[in-house]
Amino acid sequence: MYKLTVFIPDEALEQVKSALFAAGAGSIGDYEQCCWQVQGTGQFMPLAGSAPHIGKQDSLETVDEWRVEMVVDDAFITAAVIALKEAHPYETPAYDVIKVLDF
Repeated sequence: MYKLTVFIPDEALEQVKSALFAAGAGSIGDYEQCCWQVQGTGQFMPLAGSAPHIGKQDSLETVDEWRVEMVVDDAFITAAVIALKEAHPYETPAYDVIKVLDF
């Protein structure tokens, strides 16, 4: 089992979550589409060579984003990360994948 965490801008929240759920993420026992989310503010500065979805090169940008966490079974983690990258509007989405140990 893995925990997937991703930062998503307001306007893309449901689209990215739906893509992740369709790829098999967010299932716990007899429940599906499970996640935890909280709103915050992201910050970044696009550099030369970037193609930012929001903001412009060499200018510090802040944006309202959602931190979304969900579990993903081993069998679906690759498909979930591919779905995340395809559905997310950012050129380089910020996400992490952590192995969850069950003792």
